Amino acid sequence: MAEVIVAGGGVGGMVAALLLARAGHRVRVCERLPRLGGKLAEHRRDGFAFSLGPSLLTLPELFTGLGLALDLVEPRELCRYRFADGSVLTAHRDPERMAAAVERLAPGQGHGWRAFHAWARECLAASRRTFFAGPALSRPHGGVRPRDLLAVAPGRTLDGLARRFFTDPRLRQYAGRYATYAGSSPYRAPAALGSAVALEHGGGGWYVAGGLPRLADALAAALEKAGVEVSLETEVAEVLADRERVLGVRLASGERVRADAVVANTDAAALYGRLLPDRRRLRRIASLGLSSSAFLLLAGVEGRTEGLAHHSVLFSSGYRREFADVFDRRRPPEDPTLYVGCPAVDDPSQAPDGCESWTVLANVPARDPSRWPMSPQAYRDLVLERLAERGLDLSGRLRFVDLFTPADLRERYGAWGGAIYGGAHGGPLAPLRRPGNRGPRRGLYLVGGSAHPGGGLPLVAMGGRIVAALVAQDFPR
Repeated sequence: MAEVIVAGGGVGGMVAALLLARAGHRVRVCERLPRLGGKLAEHRRDGFAFSLGPSLLTLPELFTGLGLALDLVEPRELCRYRFADGSVLTAHRDPERMAAAVERLAPGQGHGWRAFHAWARECLAASRRTFFAGPALSRPHGGVRPRDLLAVAPGRTLDGLARRFFTDPRLRQYAGRYATYAGSSPYRAPAALGSAVALEHGGGGWYVAGGLPRLADALAAALEKAGVEVSLETEVAEVLADRERVLGVRLASGERVRADAVVANTDAAALYGRLLPDRRRLRRIASLGLSSSAFLLLAGVEGRTEGLAHHSVLFSSGYRREFADVFDRRRPPEDPTLYVGCPAVDDPSQAPDGCESWTVLANVPARDPSRWPMSPQAYRDLVLERLAERGLDLSGRLRFVDLFTPADLRERYGAWGGAIYGGAHGGPLAPLRRPGNRGPRRGLYLVGGSAHPGGGLPLVAMGGRIVAALVAQDFPR
């Protein structure tokens, strides 16, 4: 039996802690904040509730398979996409309904979507056999089938993949959006990110009644049942180690806690920059560049909006210019694509009677807002103007608008620069360059959005499983 400290109580760390405890290890989770869940958090005000992190759950079996009791709700639509010319694409889980919707939007392109979906299924299957199955590069090269390597379209960007299947620029924009699931640009991100379409049009996209943060609550209850010791408002200040192995951690209070294994559920840059300084690894992380960050408007809205979907995406008129703003010019886009989440469509508990809670998200650079060319308040007004121009005018309906910026991500979660997913997926080999799940000392492990296999609820859950398996290999009972 190993003594395990999990530094950070995000979803990946919680999954790893739960599996390790069930395997008989003694586990303690140390979380700096007063609640578990990491970015799977919420904001409440005046009877309105807003999810600050993920708003959609794919592969729910990764969590229900842990024995979590989740009240899952499938929205009537996966998403409603509105393009700059006013046209609309309504996405449904069923692939044939989706292909028909694409055909109505762009005659002759339904066949292209079917081919795109078929490619995504093959890519996802290959990824499950290789990339998602364990640490990156953990298998001998000869153990990876050439067919699996070809299935992920190596050397092709997501935009390049979209051009392979679609001639209509709106559909290229739709396909390119999957890069933002990893905080990246479709013009640089690897094509493999397009495999997300197979998740959405396979197992579907789900909502957890009461808000996605109820998933964190369910995990916390499972940790308690499994006998995991949870220490809230307890910050890990240092990973203690000699040249070969970890020895434990030092808490911000000064207390030293011995451990055989330390699972760092932190930003990898924070681990190698502060908790266990390692300049070489920190330089490698920096070479990836930062993923995008998020600018959130949390709006308490009077009245109900006729015909509004649970999930809507309002595309910009210049996608390439938008991503150049975020990643090259490092400024908030003047014409941002906007995600609008309105859970009250399916869950009236998220807002007072006759009202709606809107989460409006724009992708922005991972940079302190004090260095933006405009203030967060001015950018809030710009976003509201863009909403109105695209048919969602909230004039006279707002009770309040609270903001959540890259500075909040940095301060609350220790995210480097406020980046959502750590390093960006820039270049075809970027996923393989992310920090691995084993650290440079025996007994040190990494899990979370900045480490392999990446960010988002399904991937951090997979990361938790990978880390639990590595500990089992390294510390057999």
